[in-house]
Parts: sequence; C-alpha cells; structure tokens
Amino acid sequence: MLTTMNSIKPLFRSTPLRLYRNSLSSRIPRRTLVTPTNPVHATVSNVTVDHVKEDPAEHQSGEQIAGEHPSGKEMFGFKLNPVATKTGGSAKSAGRPIYLDMQATTPMDPRVLDKMLPLFTEQYGNPHSRTHAYGWEAEKAVDEARQQVAQLVGAQSKDIVFTSGATESNNMLIKGIAKFHQSKKKHIITTQTEHKCVLDSCRWLSTQGFEVTYLPVLPNGLISINDLTAALRPDTSLVSIMAVNNEIGVIQPLAEISQAIKSWAKENGVTKPLFHTDAAQAVGKIPLDVEALGIDAMSISGHKLYGPKGVGAAYVRRRPRVRLEPLIHGGGQERGLRSGTVPAPLVVGLGEACRIAENEMAADHARIKALSDRLIEGITSRVEHIVRNGDVNGYPGCVNLSFAYVEGESLLMALKDIALSSGSACTSASLEPSYVLRALGAAEDMAHSSLRFGIGRFTTEEEIDLVVHRIVSVVNKLRDMSPLWEMVQEGIDISKIEWSQH
Repeated sequence: MLTTMNSIKPLFRSTPLRLYRNSLSSRIPRRTLVTPTNPVHATVSNVTVDHVKEDPAEHQSGEQIAGEHPSGKEMFGFKLNPVATKTGGSAKSAGRPIYLDMQATTPMDPRVLDKMLPLFTEQYGNPHSRTHAYGWEAEKAVDEARQQVAQLVGAQSKDIVFTSGATESNNMLIKGIAKFHQSKKKHIITTQTEHKCVLDSCRWLSTQGFEVTYLPVLPNGLISINDLTAALRPDTSLVSIMAVNNEIGVIQPLAEISQAIKSWAKENGVTKPLFHTDAAQAVGKIPLDVEALGIDAMSISGHKLYGPKGVGAAYVRRRPRVRLEPLIHGGGQERGLRSGTVPAPLVVGLGEACRIAENEMAADHARIKALSDRLIEGITSRVEHIVRNGDVNGYPGCVNLSFAYVEGESLLMALKDIALSSGSACTSASLEPSYVLRALGAAEDMAHSSLRFGIGRFTTEEEIDLVVHRIVSVVNKLRDMSPLWEMVQEGIDISKIEWSQH
C-alpha cells in the first residue's frame, strides 16, 4: 500500500520530541568511544612496543599502526574503549592513524558534548528572544558560558564577544581597530611569524593606505623588545603579536611587550597603541590573565581547546574602552560588534571547554610535558642530525623537528599511520617551505624536512612510543636510499659542493 504524506503527518504530530529521542537512545548507543567514569585524573602506565614490527616496509601492506587505548583504561574522567568497527575490531585494526596534529584541531572533550546536547534537543530557543521561557533559558546558558570564558583569561564577562572562531576574531579586531583610528593613526606593527589570517588582514589594510611593520624574530622564534620599541611611532594604532606560535610553539613575552609599549608611549607623551594577541594556541594551555598582561584585545578559538568547531571569542576591553568598527552589521548583538544570532549550543560548548581547561590546565600541562620529553628524547637519542625548531621553553605540546638529508614530502607520505603535519593546517596544501621556519633563518632544505608533533590531553604513552619507533625506522630507511646521506657518512661536506646544471 502506498503511504501518503497525509498518513504520516499525524504520527509526527502525536509523537513528542522527547519521547522520540528517548526511543532512539534506548536502541542506539550515543557514544561508542568514550563512556563516563569517575572524574579523576588517571596516570598512563608505561607500555612496551615489543609487538611492533621492525621493518617499516611491512606496514605498507594495508595494516597501519595506530594508537590503541586498552579497554578499561581511565583518563581524565573517562574510560577509553576501542572504537567499534564492522568486524568488531579496534582502532588499530580499522587502520586509524595516531593523532598528533593538535595544533590543527583538538578532539572535542566528551564532557563538552554532554553539555551541548540539551541545547540542541530541549533548550533550543533563540537567546535573543526575550518574550518566552525558551529564549530566557538559552540566554542564561549563553551568559554562563560567557562568564566561563572570561574567568579562564582573567576578564570581565561583558568583555567577551562570541564569534565563529579565531580567524574571524583576528579579522574583526585588527581591521576594526585600524579602521576606527585611521583618521589619525595608520601604522600597525606585527611579526613575520603570525598566523596567516593576521598577515593577510595586515596585507589587506596595506592596500587601504595603512603602513605595516613586520618585525623579524630571533633564531629561537622570539621577538626582540628593542626591535619593537624602535618600530613604534606616534601614528601606531595597533601592535598584534601572537601568544603561542601554531607551528613551533614559541611563547612570546606578552607582559614585556605590553610594558614596553606602555613605557614608550609615556616617554614620548603619546596615546598608547593598543595591544592585540592571537591566543588561539594559548588559551586553555598556558595561564593567561589579560589584566596582568596588559592585553587590550585577544582572539580565542573553540576547537583548539577541546571545544566545538565553528565558535570562538574576542576579548575586547571595555574599561578603558577599546573602540573598533564592526565588520558584520545587523541586529546589533554582542555589544553591536558582531551582529547575528549567537549559536547557543556552540557557545555553551566553548564555555564548558574553558571551565574544564581552568580546572585541569596544570595536570594537562605536566602530563603533556612528560610526553613531549619522551618523544624528543626517544627520537633524538636514536637519530642524528635533527634540529628542534623554536625556543626550547615554548609550549611542550607543540614540537617541531627538522630531519636533515630527508625529503619532507617523502617523510610525510611514509608516515600515513601517524596524523602529522609539516606546518600550519591553513597552508598545508602548499609545497612551499614554512614561512615561519624561514623567518627563523632555517635553510630551505631543513624547512622542507620539518614535522610538527601536536601532543594533547588524550595522547597516551603507548602512542608516543609507537610514533618514536615509526619515525626512527622511516628516517633511517629514507636516509639509506639517499645519495646525500651516503656522502655525509663518507665525511664529505655537501654544503661546499658546486653542483653542475645540465
């Protein structure tokens, strides 16, 4: 019998959303990867890798090595179980790579998802609807999230403006501040190693009549305070320097930068230029206090701190007030700086991610530092001619290593069982060497042979040991096939060879 739409409609009308959802949840498990346990940090015990095959060529048959969480292991309040597959196998048998690309994005913390779900299914009101309970409860949830974000960075809740992510926040703050002050000040200072969205925003402003100074960095990736003060001018409206670099993990001295700007302005009797920092890679990973650091504006990303994608925030100081022209016009939401309906579920997820980060930052950092040391020691003790890029006192969850006498593209292709990158995810499609490493003074071949290892909250010791084993095996194999490596082994200085061209 042919079913008509008229016969279907009464079924949906007579089935409340709550009952329909409950009937589904009773039949379908909501999550197969993570199940809640007691919210207690667990330690990760040492795991041997005796079962790993020694020859990397043996892994090219289709079976790929991937990090596998033993069933029952508790970590950070959750029990990690093997991922279910059609054949009932684990993540390893399914060929899932080990994930070490935390600077590109982080996996959402399951507690964040739990916090978000009611906003999709029950509290689905528009937070800007002030005439009924649905809007009120959504507004309350957004206000709570705003307070959680503010508390993590030492701000007032009214200083937080929700956006779609750090790229939008950077565009809004850099362009907005510059445009507001353009009648009197048309000079901006940034660095050569900023994220591409900052550099492109500054390049766009340069087409609008602004002058931009790009500060060089030292070989360790840090800026020189003397270079900064020398670049400041009476018509400088904005200084934008990122907190933690997304490719090499360098932590810039934000307090010193802020103090240098303030002292220069006082000595010269001019209005202090505003100080903006792109903190997408810093928030939730290192302690930040915008008041203590003297930050006027800051960009935040949700998916870089185990929150959802598609949401971020901008810290815009209200007292004394930071003035900027909005890029998006409309309903006047978010203090009139970012019009558009605030996505309550995403914002609540960002708030919960910030709450978790505030409570667990110290434990996360200590554990990530131990894993980082294990990775670096494991590789450098077994492979020679490796350069660590960036300051050694940077964020430990971002490790950038260059492997001499190895072609970078070949290295990445041979490591398909590990999710890595050779630089920023936003520029990974380009075959050009990293502009960040070139700014450090790295030779083109070393910049081409770099790998970025991103370690995070859910990375395990077993995964690190597997990665060390694979890196050592693959690098040695590629070098054995390289005529340059053979020449180096024979004591020939290849930098002094004059290559003929045909």
